[in-house]
Amino acid sequence: MSTLLFLHGVGGGRGAWDRQVPYFSALGHRAHAWDQPGYGGTPVVEPYDLEQVAGALRRLIESLGGEPVVLVGHSMGGMVAQEAYSRFPQLVKALVLGFTSASFGGGSREFVDKFIAARIAPLDTGQDMAQIAARLMPTMRGTRSLAEGLAHAERIMSGIPPATYRKAVHLLTTFDRRAQLSGIRVPTLLLAGSDDRTAPASVLERMAQKIPGAEYVLLHGCGHLGPMDQPDPFNEALAQFLERHML
Repeated sequence: MSTLLFLHGVGGGRGAWDRQVPYFSALGHRAHAWDQPGYGGTPVVEPYDLEQVAGALRRLIESLGGEPVVLVGHSMGGMVAQEAYSRFPQLVKALVLGFTSASFGGGSREFVDKFIAARIAPLDTGQDMAQIAARLMPTMRGTRSLAEGLAHAERIMSGIPPATYRKAVHLLTTFDRRAQLSGIRVPTLLLAGSDDRTAPASVLERMAQKIPGAEYVLLHGCGHLGPMDQPDPFNEALAQFLERHML
């Protein structure tokens, strides 16, 4: 059995994995969900960049014993997982990249600027995180989403400190590990949602084609909220991957 480390998205926190940690712990794995720096009361790193965030993840892995772990990343967490593998591959046993991409916006400056404006402008106009979550999260659900999953996602996002959210949004826009995909040498699972408009399934499928030996699973009717959207199919796909590779 492996140590599984679950990494959340920009609007998430460790609570995003409430349907995964108990499930995989019951299967005998050591399952942990982290709060990225600034989330859940954890200290903020400065500068808030990929190097520092990956460094915080490395310290967490080392605190768990330093043995290679399975990184399970959702959205931003999938980007952090790729960044971690690029920086310290010896600490990564396998990768599960869900509802994510290998670069932000394909490197388009126009896309980056629009994304930042759309995500940060509500804060600048006086909205709080609960108001932003109530507006944003319903746009990310799928046609077969659990209603309680959406409500859970809104509660989690509502608790993110606005300053952290600002930093994390900017962090996302600096990510680009497209050139490293072909160099990944650990078992890798790509998980996509057919209804995900934030990280379209076609993006994950192309990533899978570039990573040697990677597996690709499409969750039908699933939106961007992934593990909260369809927890049971998500858990089944991950469990089967771990079993196939004897992880």
